[in-house]
Amino acid sequence: MAIKEIKAREVFDSRGNPTVECDLVTEKGLFRAMVPSGASTGIYEALELRDKDPSRFMGKGVLNAVSNVNKRIAPALQGMDETEQEHVDKTMIELDGTENKSALGANAILSVSMAACKAGANAKNLPLYRHIAELAHVREFVLPVPSFNVINGGKHAGNKLAMQEFMILPVGASSFRDAMRMASETYHQLKKVIHGKYGQDATNVGDEGGFAPNIKDAREGLDLLKEAIKKAGYTGKIKIGIDAAASEFLKDDSYDLDFKNPENQGTMRKTGDEMIALYKEFIHDYDIAFLEDPFAQDDWKSFTKITEAMGRDVEIIGDDLLVTNPKRIAIGIQKKAVNGLLLKVNQIGTITESITACKMAQGAGWGVFVSHRSGETEDSFIADLVVGLKTGHIKTGAPCRSERLAKYNQLLRIEEELGGTCRYAGAKFRNP
Repeated sequence: MAIKEIKAREVFDSRGNPTVECDLVTEKGLFRAMVPSGASTGIYEALELRDKDPSRFMGKGVLNAVSNVNKRIAPALQGMDETEQEHVDKTMIELDGTENKSALGANAILSVSMAACKAGANAKNLPLYRHIAELAHVREFVLPVPSFNVINGGKHAGNKLAMQEFMILPVGASSFRDAMRMASETYHQLKKVIHGKYGQDATNVGDEGGFAPNIKDAREGLDLLKEAIKKAGYTGKIKIGIDAAASEFLKDDSYDLDFKNPENQGTMRKTGDEMIALYKEFIHDYDIAFLEDPFAQDDWKSFTKITEAMGRDVEIIGDDLLVTNPKRIAIGIQKKAVNGLLLKVNQIGTITESITACKMAQGAGWGVFVSHRSGETEDSFIADLVVGLKTGHIKTGAPCRSERLAKYNQLLRIEEELGGTCRYAGAKFRNP
């Protein structure tokens, strides 16, 4: 078993921007992986290498990353055993030699890491999720609760809503397939509710398939979800998740909930303590399952406060705060800042480091929430990852747009294949 050839190319993600695709060839075939890209990115993420050539794709080309795969990574990995994921990843990390993978680009490295993982699974005659489970020493399979981003705000929408994502989680479903039905029905009820209140234009969908009606505050969005869930008949069975992405609206040490308004008078600025009070109101008034990035990426103090105050009732998840980075996770554990990790493979750049991050978080008693990016591809890798790591919940957009459904549909196939040997995480999604 050995890697015979590695070749990368520039392809396109769901926003029509260039991204890296890698073909890795072994004696058993060709294995392909594509790298996603975020819009709302944390400053501590591993570097996504862009060409910054204004004459091509407004500077967003990835020819340098492609070249790094073809000219630097490929020769270093040729002949290596594709089943040795840790060795493959460590070789690329050492070849890059930087703290944030800025020499080769995290997008270049990840494309090869994912392709190698697929090749390793095939070499062992295993489905990808079983191979990942072996790498992570996981012995039981759990289908995750899907979290569907159905109302968009923040950087994902042109409305004035500061908080970025409002999600629905069918925790009361009996299976993953049942969860998909519940979510789809609620999504279409939400479309009707939004159409009735805001008109046809408000039912156009954003990057992740969610709606972006012209609403101004979080309560308006939460009320829409509550009504849609009720109309679908799933009150008590579907919970709500919020990704505030608060780093995007931290302005001069306060949180500006009116930051997208050109006529902003500063009347909606809040301190960290005032934001905690607001989140407490949301939890009291709505069926909230989790708060993701309720504060900015360096506001450790507020994260620790809210986790201490509300961590038993809801999952407090770090995304920009932790960026799937074991070093920042260690700080989060020491500070007791959160009780949940958002896991995005392109934030750290290799499958090995993603597994390490997951195991660290789980070892601390945290939940782990596998996530897509807003600029996605048709690659369904994270569907196998969430099952292989047994993390219990995944977010990969609304039940709309094929690059999102590619992941959900793969999970349906995995559930069918596993049959009675797996269970659905349901209400235990935080600690499956």
